[in-house]
Order: sequence, then structure tokens, then C-alpha cells
Amino acid sequence: MIPRLHDVPGVLGEICRRRLAEVSARPYRLSPDPSQPIPSFSQALALPGLSLIAEVKRKSPSQGDIAPLDAAVVARSYEQGGARAISVLTEAHYFAGSEEDLRAVRQAVRLPLLRKDFTVHPSQIPEARALGASAVLLIVAALGELTGAYLELVRESGLEALVEIHDERELDIALEAGASILGINNRDLVSLKVNMDTAPRLGELARSRGFEGLLVAESGYSRPEELRPLAGRFDAVLVGTSLARSGDWQKAIEALMAADSQRRI
Repeated sequence: MIPRLHDVPGVLGEICRRRLAEVSARPYRLSPDPSQPIPSFSQALALPGLSLIAEVKRKSPSQGDIAPLDAAVVARSYEQGGARAISVLTEAHYFAGSEEDLRAVRQAVRLPLLRKDFTVHPSQIPEARALGASAVLLIVAALGELTGAYLELVRESGLEALVEIHDERELDIALEAGASILGINNRDLVSLKVNMDTAPRLGELARSRGFEGLLVAESGYSRPEELRPLAGRFDAVLVGTSLARSGDWQKAIEALMAADSQRRI
């Protein structure tokens, strides 16, 4: 159940191999509490209009340092601003996240949480549930043909998965695996370049191939006008850098989602 990460090129491969070494070196001690209720990630994304997944993000390989955030404080502002779910980065070296951030956010808000990390070992899945996540990220570019097996582990753990793709080959793998929440990343995870046409194009292709699940657009969104091509085609958008940098996180969300609110009125 360990993906062949030596085949994964670029920064993505570097991060995934380091993450696997870290996870493999430490014993798994966290046990999920099956009685602990977790809010539904999919139900939040399926609400009318375009749902916002707001991300707690301090740095990234493409942007460098973004903002020195207090995860719980930012999460509460995101919730007050109207975010429907929160993405919490838990990778330390490239994104300055931590498991403690996820715990803190879980205690601070009632929204469903996405554990945003590089899932490359089966133990990370029940661990995410124990930390309070509703969903985990599965990156097809890293997991390849093991995507379906990891998706099954996610479901057995009582979680949901955002299955992330950024090209047609990965779309085929995700559909074959049975993904029900499909994240389409405008950023090429190898070159780190952003193409804002990627999500609309692959979203339309997914629908033409019979995908009836939830579509999430990712990367590069910072202004209301950039969300217009997603209207009526996507269920949600994930936004990180522009919100984290804003300094007034509640106001930034309200401004970003104003156009969608007006359309629904």
C-alpha cells in the first residue's frame, strides 16, 4: 500500500518522499473515537451556490512565506465570513503546518475540516480522523493506481476524500477509483505553474464522462471575477494564499463570495 514515489517528479515527488520517511519513522499512536461526530464535508459542499473551502496556509513552495497565522483565530474568522469548510495544512517543512493546527481548528469551529497533507501511508488516514478531520486529500499524481485502494481505506475510516487531479490521465484514474469529490488543481504540481483554464476544462470533461459527484476548483483564485467561470459548473472552490495574506480574513471571504451571493438572490 505504499506508492512508488521514486516515479513522482519535481517538488511533489520531493515532498512526498520526505513525508513518507517521516510517517514511516514514527509509531502510529492516535486512535479515532468512533463516537465522536464529525460534520459532513460533502454535505457542506453540496449546499446551494459555490461553497468556499478556506485554507489555513502559512507558506508554500510556490509562494514562500505567506503569513504567520494562528490557525484557530484564522479558522474562526473564516467561519464567521461564510466559509463552508476549512482546509488545514499539516505538512511542516514546505507548508509550516502541523497536526496541532488541525486539533486547534477542530476545537475552534464547527465546520467540516479537510486535512491538507500528502497522504502516502495508510496510517495517515485513521490519524486524520483522530485529529478531527472530516476529509483527507488524495493526490492522484502521487498515489497513481493505488488511488482506489486508499479511497477504500478512507471510507472504512468514516472519512471522505478530496481526490485531486490536474490532467486527463489522472481524471481517468480518479473516475475508475470511484471518486465522489473531485478536486481539479489549476497548478501543475511538478512545474508549479498555474493555468486557470484547467479546472473548467477538466470539470466539463468529467461531467461528459458521467461523473455525478462534487467538483472542486483549486489554486489561483483571489478575485470574485475569477469565480464566474465556475458558476453552475462547480460545487466548491478552495482558496488559500489570497485569504491567508489578507490580514482581515472574514472581510476577505465576504468580498470574494459577494458575487455568488448576489447571483443566488
